[in-house]
Amino acid sequence: MTRAVLHVDMDAFYASVEQRDNPELAGKPVIVGWPGGRGVVAAASYEVRRFGVRSAMPMHTALRLCREAICIPPRIQRYREVSGRVFGVFHEITPLVQGLSLDEAYLDVTESRALLGEPAAIARRIKDEIRARTGLTASVGVATNKLVAKIASDLDKPNGLTVVPENRIREVLDPLSVRRLPGLGRKLGERVQAAGLRTLGELRTATDAVLWPLFGRDAPRMRERAAGLDDRPVRPDQEEKSLSAEDTFAQDLADPRRLDAQLCRLAELACERLRARGLMAGRVGVKIRRHDFATFTRQRAIAPPACEGLTVRNVARELLSRWLGEHAGAKLRLLGVVLSDLSPASQLGLFDGYRESGTSGKGARDPRLDLALDEVRARFGPDALQRGNTIE
Repeated sequence: MTRAVLHVDMDAFYASVEQRDNPELAGKPVIVGWPGGRGVVAAASYEVRRFGVRSAMPMHTALRLCREAICIPPRIQRYREVSGRVFGVFHEITPLVQGLSLDEAYLDVTESRALLGEPAAIARRIKDEIRARTGLTASVGVATNKLVAKIASDLDKPNGLTVVPENRIREVLDPLSVRRLPGLGRKLGERVQAAGLRTLGELRTATDAVLWPLFGRDAPRMRERAAGLDDRPVRPDQEEKSLSAEDTFAQDLADPRRLDAQLCRLAELACERLRARGLMAGRVGVKIRRHDFATFTRQRAIAPPACEGLTVRNVARELLSRWLGEHAGAKLRLLGVVLSDLSPASQLGLFDGYRESGTSGKGARDPRLDLALDEVRARFGPDALQRGNTIE
C-alpha cells in the first residue's frame, strides 16, 4: 500500500494566537518577541511579513523594516495550551504523530484511509477541526513521504492544502528554488546558488564534479533529496535527547552576581520544562558564549537523575563558577542550561519532600515547592513568582 504522510504546519502560530486572543490586533502587523538590542523575532504575522519581516530576524532589523509593528512578549504557556488542542486533533486521526514543535507535526495516515477516506479528505478534516477548536488556520502538505509533504505544506500558505502524488513529485519539485529544501541553511544555500544550482531540478541532475565541492560525501544524499526520495518513517515515540533554556543578553555581562542570577533563572525554566514532560535528567550542562562568539560547554553527570530546581541550580552554578575562574573578567553574550540523559520521572518515595528532623534543611530536596511554583506560573504567567536568587 502506498504511504500517505501529512505535514501540518500552523500559520504564524504565536502571532495568530495573540491576534485571536486580542481582537484589536487582528489585521495588524504583529511581532512576537522580546525587544532589545539582541532580541529576535519569534513569530511574525502575515501582515508584518509583507514588509520583509521573518522569524529569527534580529528585532532591530524587523522594527526598521516595519516601524508600525506591534511587539508582543512571548506567552509560551499559552501557546502550549493551544498546541495541546491542535495535537488532540492529530491523535484522533492516527496514533502515528511525530511532533516537531508546538505548531508542526508529521502524520502517517496510511491506515486511516479505510475509515476516513483519501489523504486529501483527511487533511481537510484536520484543517476544519483545528479551525473549529482553536479559531486558527493550518497549512497541510500531502505526499508519500515526509520530505515532500513538508515542502508541499509551505507552497500555499496561509491556510493552504497541497497534494503531491507520487507520479508528480519531479513535476512539482523541479521548478522550486533550492532554498525550499529542508535542512539547507542560509549560508550553504547561498553557496549552492552561487555554483549555478538555482532549482531543485538543477540540483537533482547536477554532476558529482559540481556537488562534491559543496556537500562532500553527502552529495548522493542531497541529490536524492532534490528528487524527493525519502524513506524515513513517522516516529511517534521519538524521545527527546535534551532540554535546555538559554538567553542572549541585551548587553554583554561580566558581573558574576548578575551571571549567577541569570543562570538560576534559566535553570528554573529548564527544570519547569523537564517536569512538564514527566522527565528527569541524568546530566546537567551549561552553555557559555563570549562577546566574541566563542562558545564553550561544561557538563556533569548527576546520580540519581533529578528534576528539582535546587539540584540542577547547584550543579550549573558550580560548572559556571569553574569556567569563570579559568576565564576571569570574560564578558558573556549568551548563557544556557542544558539537561540531557533524560529518562521518565520515577515515582516519589514515601518520605520525599520532607526534611529530616534535627537538620538545618540546607540542601534538602522538596519537590512539592517546585510543583507549586509550576502551577502558579502556568496559571498566572512565568513572572508571577520568582526565587530570590534569580533576581538581579
